[in-house]
Amino acid sequence: MNLKIGYKWILILAFLPIFQSFAQQKVFEGNPDTAFEKARELAFNNQRKQAQDTLLFILTKYPNYHDIRSFLASTYSWDGDYKRAKTEFSYILEKDPQRKTDWIAAINNELWAETPFSALEMADNALKYFPSDGEILYLKASAQENSNNPQEALLTIQLVLDQNPNDPKATDYKKKLTTTLSYNSIGIKSSADFYSETFDPMQYYTLNYGRQTKYGSISAKLNFRRSFNENGVQVEVDMYPKITKGLYAYLNVGFANTFLFPDVRYGAELYKSLPKSFEVSLGFRALKYSTTTNIYTGSVGWYTGNSYWSFRPYVTPGDSGTSKSGTLNYRKYRSDADNYYSVSLGMGFSPEIDRFQFEGNEDAIIDLQSQKFNVGYYFTSANKQNAWGTQFGVTHQEISFNPGNYFWIYSIGLNWTLKFR
Repeated sequence: MNLKIGYKWILILAFLPIFQSFAQQKVFEGNPDTAFEKARELAFNNQRKQAQDTLLFILTKYPNYHDIRSFLASTYSWDGDYKRAKTEFSYILEKDPQRKTDWIAAINNELWAETPFSALEMADNALKYFPSDGEILYLKASAQENSNNPQEALLTIQLVLDQNPNDPKATDYKKKLTTTLSYNSIGIKSSADFYSETFDPMQYYTLNYGRQTKYGSISAKLNFRRSFNENGVQVEVDMYPKITKGLYAYLNVGFANTFLFPDVRYGAELYKSLPKSFEVSLGFRALKYSTTTNIYTGSVGWYTGNSYWSFRPYVTPGDSGTSKSGTLNYRKYRSDADNYYSVSLGMGFSPEIDRFQFEGNEDAIIDLQSQKFNVGYYFTSANKQNAWGTQFGVTHQEISFNPGNYFWIYSIGLNWTLKFR
């Protein structure tokens, strides 16, 4: 019995410091309104840290005093502490999603943090509670533009003007977007593949002219390839016509008169936006060499915050069976959709993305085993007129004339684009 009593005292003494620390925790006991006013004075007199400490202290007793938490979040945002601001705004909006001013402040916080995809997702959520609200629509348009989608931004800002045609802020913004959509671009891409054995290096160059219009984008490309001690040229056109809100297409056609490219290539694909920041697509590509190879493809993409994940499979039927391959891609955006880094992993061989000489042996080529890893880094100048990119990749590929044996392919690429009106 004495041992049991002694054991109990040991436990009490062991946990006594913990009990004392809980007992010493302070909880606000004053007038919250008076303390709130004092905290505001401190914040507006450049004593932000003291103000934040006071606001946090009030919230220990009144955690659902949303005006106080909202002001705390705003001070974090002013200080550039966007993550903490987002946490506080999220707490408020989860408790009371009818607070329009907090939705606006929270969306602005994401825009200032240069996370436009997160701001866009938040704006869409806010519009569920405040449909067609002009202020929220304006912020949504800003998020769309910062996500490198000025066409969607233009459609959104038009909704504001449909309600209030004399809104000067929206009118000026529409003019700016209209100008942005009428830009041209020229670009050069270069890349090279280096083989660990058998083949000499292969070189690829593309000269591109593009124009963005309110109906979608169109680009004309002149592709040059040097491999197997031969030179070849291909002319190609890509179009991305907009069909309706959340639905657009990809159309492609190309021609060449060399064995280094298909004689004719063409393709089409439909892209559809879905809830929860998902996008799906479905389409095909056709490559005509001595015979025509049909490739069926599609994609599933997901935007989450400033990240983008996508998976694209390729299915290529042939006389010897059906070849399957796929690529998983990840992008981490920074200030906008032209500034990001990417990582991709691929399995299997597809003539759509793996450049090779067919010479009438399509069925054998598309059944090759292959594993790929690629990284890329893309950035722009301060005025956004110049865009650069660099890529590096490694491929472990089966040799077509020696099945079961592999070589390595090391790829490097550089590209530059100039945008102008």
